[in-house]
Amino acid sequence: MNLFALSTAEQGASMALFEDNTLVFESSLFSRQTHSKGLLPMIEQAVESREGMTVDRIDGFIAARGPGSFTGLRIGISMVKGLAKAVSKPCAGVSSLDGIAFRFCYSQLPVCVMMDAKRKEVYSAVYQFHHGKLIQKGPEMVCSPETAIDQAGSGALFVGSGSKVYRDKICSRTHDKAVLSCPSMDGVSAGALVISAMSDKGVFDFENHPLNPVYLRKSDAQIHFEGKQQF
Repeated sequence: MNLFALSTAEQGASMALFEDNTLVFESSLFSRQTHSKGLLPMIEQAVESREGMTVDRIDGFIAARGPGSFTGLRIGISMVKGLAKAVSKPCAGVSSLDGIAFRFCYSQLPVCVMMDAKRKEVYSAVYQFHHGKLIQKGPEMVCSPETAIDQAGSGALFVGSGSKVYRDKICSRTHDKAVLSCPSMDGVSAGALVISAMSDKGVFDFENHPLNPVYLRKSDAQIHFEGKQQF
């Protein structure tokens, strides 16, 4: 089975192509330009990297469904839905938090993902793996960094952009017992999205994995609008 995955949940975009459970292409792009300007060249590069590969030979498409950048998620999800519809193939959404956590699926420590959500909050979930297999996943939430740290406990591996923004809080609250990832591993990986998806045989069951954005909280525009409605 050939699978294509895309994440635009953060400022950087990540793209991956799998053939028969093997990663054959992965690319990341960090740019201040909008994702819409760089995605098509990246997709062409991914497909052309494999001799004989064409978009219609891809069996399934996967996108990071969130949490993350409101605009970025909409762009990536729309792109994946469009590709899947064009070649009549299924598509699915996978949590952006999975796209970070599954980079560390061989960790013997609990993995606490902390994506920086701004406003002094993080998007977070705690994962427990065993020999590369997901054993347990806590609820996805938007919360204070202190709440995320307490959910994970002191003997955990903290990963994601929020783990660097709130590094001092993590160290002080865990009495320097926590382990932090290398900054280059903090982003959502399209390859990790596929690894998460392959652990679920029903990933392309649209009822269980709808390709709709998951924001976890309201946008600034919604909050501003609702505030005006109260007056």
